[in-house]
Amino acid sequence: MNSDKNNEKRKPSGELLTALAGNVRQLREARGLTQEALGEACDFHPTFISLIERKQRNVTISTLEIVAAALGVDVHELIKE
Repeated sequence: MNSDKNNEKRKPSGELLTALAGNVRQLREARGLTQEALGEACDFHPTFISLIERKQRNVTISTLEIVAAALGVDVHELIKE
């Protein structure tokens, strides 16, 4: 009951997830990287990258920093619309 409301509050907006997913995929592909290669650069499993790109993962700020660094961009580039 109350925990359901708290869980809903903790979910990012669909717009933010869509922006993140699209930006990660676009930047990754522009650099000629596979999900496997980006995952290796971030020290993440490739499935984790796939989950981000499919809007199925709510990532932490530190994860955004790691992905941004691997892609050679600032964090805001990952979440801008």
